[in-house]
Amino acid sequence: MIQPKLKKCKGTGVAKGYGCGDLNIKRVYGLGLKCRCYQDWLFESEEGKKKVAKATLKATKVRTEYYKAKELNNVVMSVKSKMSYVKTLVHKAVRLRDQYKPCVSCGKSWNSEFQAGHYFKAELYNTIKLHFDNIHGQCVQCNIHEEGNLNEYALRLPNRIGEDKFKQLNELAEMDKKIQKFWTIEKLEAVEKQAKFIINQYK
Repeated sequence: MIQPKLKKCKGTGVAKGYGCGDLNIKRVYGLGLKCRCYQDWLFESEEGKKKVAKATLKATKVRTEYYKAKELNNVVMSVKSKMSYVKTLVHKAVRLRDQYKPCVSCGKSWNSEFQAGHYFKAELYNTIKLHFDNIHGQCVQCNIHEEGNLNEYALRLPNRIGEDKFKQLNELAEMDKKIQKFWTIEKLEAVEKQAKFIINQYK
């Protein structure tokens, strides 16, 4: 294996005038990286200071971008975690609110296995997936096996919430696809407060 050739530490180009003459393998502008004269050039010469400033700016930019990405990721994870918690509360509140009421779709008499069924599907309508007018007590057959039994749901829901609220819910569904990044911690906390109020009524 051919060994790299040792050369004297002697400044070249922008580092001309610096150099101690010691033999080195690794050099920058002719200056040995292990030599004190390389540091002297970096912090004493105008060209060296420019190099340090450029490297510092680059490192700062990388760190800034890293912290911004980390902060954004934390926000996203916080919203995601909060969403999961609030969703559980909302479904519990709906089941309590609608206990003893018949299935919103088929009219089957209430039982303890009733679920919180969405009229506008949660996976398709992000902005109203926690809306209390959009979620109602539903039997397992309609919610799971008949995928919501939406035709019957549509017929019975206006009687459950009133024509005006039904119209408003449909308008919100129309607007849903035009809204991006809807959920925030603040909005989720507002829904959480509403859900807890309903739950506390049935304690």
